[in-house]
Parts: sequence; structure tokens; C-alpha cells
Amino acid sequence: MTGLGIELGMRIQELRNGRNMKQAEFAKLLGVTKSAVSSYENGTRLPSYEVLIKMAGIFKVSTDYLLGCSAGVSIQASGLTARQLGTLQDIIDAYQASNREKAQ
Repeated sequence: MTGLGIELGMRIQELRNGRNMKQAEFAKLLGVTKSAVSSYENGTRLPSYEVLIKMAGIFKVSTDYLLGCSAGVSIQASGLTARQLGTLQDIIDAYQASNREKAQ
């Protein structure tokens, strides 16, 4: 499988595990088998466009993010006040700083 399949698989697994979701549960939401999810995650099979779009909706990320075409995750923040947006940015900055410290 190409690098795309491997990178996509790692992102899917990371997002799924981050939500404490089992492969079988995720498969049911996608309308595919557990073995299909396993194949996506180990990079031996690519999901159809329809399934990729469902994944993006479930994880609340863009298909570009899943495919490795963008570095960040898009967050739907409409309806929040400027102060709330600032607080979210502060939280993001704190996590990024913590991750940089751990990586050193």
C-alpha cells in the first residue's frame, strides 16, 4: 500500500482510539465490516469516497486532514463569543507547548 494508505490508517486509528471507540462500533457507524476498518487502519485498503466522508463527519475533521493534506483539525466554532474563542486558543496553545516539551 502507498504512503497515503498508511498515513490515513494511522490517522483513523488515532481518532478512533481518542474517542475510546472499538473497531466494531466504528464499523457499524460507517456501514462497513470490522475487517474493513482493520484494513483501513493497517493501510492495506483505502475507504471509498462515501466512507471517507462519513469518517470525516464522525470525527468532525476534514477529509483533507484524514488524507494528510492539512496539518490541522478544523473546529466548528460559530456562535462563540470572542472571549470564548480566545479561551479555546489559549487551551490549544497550552497543549501544543506541553507536547513540544515532551518531545524534547
